[in-house]
Amino acid sequence: MSAALQADGVAVRYPGAAAPVLADFDLAVAPGEIVALLGPSGVGKSSLLRVLGGLQAPSAGAVTAGGVAVHAPQPRIAVAFQDPGLLPWLTLEANVAFGLDFKRQPARSKAERQALVDAAIAEVGLDAARKLHPAALSGGMAQRTALARCLARRPEVLLLDEPFGALDEVTRADMQRLLLKVVADHGAAALIITHDIDEALALADRVVLLGGAPARAIGEWPIALPHPRDDAIAETGALRVEILTALRAAIRPH
Repeated sequence: MSAALQADGVAVRYPGAAAPVLADFDLAVAPGEIVALLGPSGVGKSSLLRVLGGLQAPSAGAVTAGGVAVHAPQPRIAVAFQDPGLLPWLTLEANVAFGLDFKRQPARSKAERQALVDAAIAEVGLDAARKLHPAALSGGMAQRTALARCLARRPEVLLLDEPFGALDEVTRADMQRLLLKVVADHGAAALIITHDIDEALALADRVVLLGGAPARAIGEWPIALPHPRDDAIAETGALRVEILTALRAAIRPH
């Protein structure tokens, strides 16, 4: 079976830069797997996510999704950022539907698109709010809407860039549980960028650490623990210390 998402030798170099931001990055994410990507601020995590999502061309290397080359945004991959990016003049429902009729999306009838939107809104628990505009939504509701917009496309890959970073602790925990349910229900692969080691330990099947100059994958930790992991304090505590030590070394290399 092809990886849901695969990066081979990916590099990112910006015009005028003396050296690449990212080099020789390899990663394969399986269907149904959640990978958390950690790294110091400014190391190139968001640049990598844009390349993986087809929003930016790599300077070298290749990205494939389900064995298909990624050269531009495509229906197989949905991307969500810390800012939900909702259009303020559209209702929640219209924001979830936005883009489903774009050229790169599969051809669907209006009824088929509406069914996808209805299912996605129901899945994130926002049926009662579907006619509200973004100004009337809480931060958690806005993030649920952004996730529903991704789900309506029925993607094989979810790319999430600090999606819960601006939320309070209780709302963040709710969103984490929702993400776990979505991945389990749909079998999509998910790559989540986070600065929060505890979030990575709560969600991920594997944690990858990005570091160095230029950045590359410098550490990887599989987490073979069932969800929820609230009671796995001893196991996750030891992993947390190990990952934190590696992260500190990446920030202050010896």
